[in-house]
Amino acid sequence: AGLPEVAATVYSNLHLEAQLQPGEWLLVHGGGSGIGTFAIQWAKAIGARVVVTAGSDAKRERCRQLGAEAAIDYRGEDWPAQVRAATQGHGADVILDIVGARYLDGNVACLAVGGRIVVIGLQGGTRGELDLAALLMRRGTLMATSLRARPTEQKAAICAGLVADVWPLLGSGRILPVIDQVLPLDQVRLAHEQLAAGSVTGKLVLQVGPSSDR
Repeated sequence: AGLPEVAATVYSNLHLEAQLQPGEWLLVHGGGSGIGTFAIQWAKAIGARVVVTAGSDAKRERCRQLGAEAAIDYRGEDWPAQVRAATQGHGADVILDIVGARYLDGNVACLAVGGRIVVIGLQGGTRGELDLAALLMRRGTLMATSLRARPTEQKAAICAGLVADVWPLLGSGRILPVIDQVLPLDQVRLAHEQLAAGSVTGKLVLQVGPSSDR
């Protein structure tokens, strides 16, 4: 329950779309999320370096444990400047962004030359103003993707890639699912409240049926 969708999202966007390479810097917004915790581990496994943003001390510490070299408080810090500092002035080669419009300027500001921004969420709004001159100076690329709307053949190709490239990393223990907690289905309201409060690190799994092995 904690693996297939996040694995497909991370693999399709970071490998197939942004083509993250060993040695490159990856910035993950929402590092403590299900996607974020998986992205940290996958990027480290292929030899990339990772910086994240996260909103609590506990989440930032968990991100560091998973392999992030820097974990930035987006609420209280100038996070674009912090990303620049963490990468020794290089900037982020790839940015995985779940926020959208609100982070557009900041993403461009901390983008490395030749960097790629991949927008996969719109938590911070759908409309923003883009400084094209700043993006041009960095020879940057801005892309936006959706996993669920893809044709069946594209989804099948992503799943085949997971089997070939990602599942062996799971089998060897280099990537592990990060499960915050498992709740029975009748506590779905509590689950949504915890997600809305931002207190969940990794995935929150709902258990169907009375047996713990289902």
